[in-house]
Amino acid sequence: MSPLRMGSARGAVVGTEELSAAATALAAAVDAGGEQLPSAERERADAVVAKVGERTALVGDHTVVALAGATGSGKSSLFNALVGHDVATVGVRRPTTSTPTAAIWGEAPAGELLDWLGVGARHLVAHEAGGGDAGPGPDAGPGSDAGTGPRGPGSGRPGAGGALGSLDGLVLLDLPDFDSRETGHRTEAERVLELVDLFVWVTDPQKYADARLHDDYVAVLATHEAVTMVVLNQADRLSPDEVSQCRADLVRLMERDGVPRATVLATSVTTGAGLDELRQRLANAVAGRTMARARLAGDVRAAAGALGEHVADTEPTVDEPARAELLDALARSAGVPTVVEAVARDYRMEAASRTGWPFTRWVQGLRPRPLRRLRLDGRDIRVSDSDVRSVLGRSSLPPPSPAARSAVDIATRRLADRAGEGLPTPWAEAVEQAAAPPGAALGDALDRAVVGTSLHARAPLWWGAVGTAQLVLALAAVAGLLWLGLYVLLGWLQLDGVVGAPPTWGVLPVPLVLLVGGLLLGLLLALVSRWLARIGARRRARVMDKRLRASIDGVAREEIVLPVERVLERHAATRVALSRAAAV
Repeated sequence: MSPLRMGSARGAVVGTEELSAAATALAAAVDAGGEQLPSAERERADAVVAKVGERTALVGDHTVVALAGATGSGKSSLFNALVGHDVATVGVRRPTTSTPTAAIWGEAPAGELLDWLGVGARHLVAHEAGGGDAGPGPDAGPGSDAGTGPRGPGSGRPGAGGALGSLDGLVLLDLPDFDSRETGHRTEAERVLELVDLFVWVTDPQKYADARLHDDYVAVLATHEAVTMVVLNQADRLSPDEVSQCRADLVRLMERDGVPRATVLATSVTTGAGLDELRQRLANAVAGRTMARARLAGDVRAAAGALGEHVADTEPTVDEPARAELLDALARSAGVPTVVEAVARDYRMEAASRTGWPFTRWVQGLRPRPLRRLRLDGRDIRVSDSDVRSVLGRSSLPPPSPAARSAVDIATRRLADRAGEGLPTPWAEAVEQAAAPPGAALGDALDRAVVGTSLHARAPLWWGAVGTAQLVLALAAVAGLLWLGLYVLLGWLQLDGVVGAPPTWGVLPVPLVLLVGGLLLGLLLALVSRWLARIGARRRARVMDKRLRASIDGVAREEIVLPVERVLERHAATRVALSRAAAV
């Protein structure tokens, strides 16, 4: 398979700024995609970005055209005919061409461009008046034989510098054979083909259907037809009907290769047939001054298209059901149900200590408070990363059970599966890796979230009212008891006649009403308070459960959801950047 890759050609002219923006977008896509994009495609895209910068920075407005073909196709003879001198070596022994040879039309310096192309053999074709010889110019480099040798076939034709259109600005390259037995020749041809602006594939009646030409080059370059021409050379070997048949067959083969609008010319160096048309095509390409940008734009599109195969059309999202399942699993792992139950019990105990029967409420002080045992007794504990592992910075919650840890693993995998659904495998694996619980760090973060959540709430108003009522009833019972005790004592001292009979409420003595009423109403109020405390405890538990879950949700977002979303954001940035690059 040929290493060449190019993108689809378009008729519209690509501006320099548009090309630069597309290259920048391609670089941004590579940077955003990172390891989720194949290394080979990333390297190719980086090379394209570098080539765009290097090619556009070169001074001059030349169009680089390469004559490329198989051994014996006559491309060197065709090159000499276009130049008007025997610049390229033509011989019977194959392969003949071992290094690229360049012919430059016009006075504009092309040395820097040819250095970038790595072409040493150079021939300057100056403006020819009246078909005169062209002498060596300032860009004639090593290996140049400018101005030497007889005119080749077709020299002196108008295309050499006159009526058919100016070739000023053309840099024509004669490349080594791409099917050469010499590996170095093939490598050199493919290296230069990566850099040129316009391709002219030269073939002959014997090899026009060669599989290497069509499979390794034409098919690979099929999406770049605007800068591709095909020349059926040595047409003088065929009759006119045979030329028409071969040309039609070659057009059919090009269509099969994916180039339905291929430019196919028939030429003969011996008779000069088709050379004027080829010169005119080259003159048109040079006059447009757009081939270089078209080639670079095609390369950018190709690199973007190759990378685009490794991104999806859209990104999934972290859906709410998956987040809810993860939150439930993390809440169980963090011991939230235990804390919520402790909150409810603590509420009931606190309510009993404030609204219970005053004569027995002191018993509540002997019982351990649930939140205090968990080191969550309502104090706002702030834990920093530096002391999160210290004893004073942690709760006394029991470690998560194996079932709870398994539930977290299942929930994270399910979230990763949904968030990575439809993504290419490397992206889905990145999502799964981002969603994986970070081990002990997750446990520390959950414990820190629980410890840092305030479980303190304002005491209900009814506690104060009931507590005051209980105090009044207790005082009434004590007063009644003391009052009755006084009458008992006076009776024992036989002094009851001195103070007389106690006041009554109906038929009942007031001291007895105070004693019995205070005790019974206090017990009844304690029972009612206990019932109200259960209702309040459930309500308080729901409030604290929401607080704790909000804290746990923050941990889930920071430790799991955000890393997953960052992967999805990178995928989106890669997709958008590739779309911009492919639109050039």
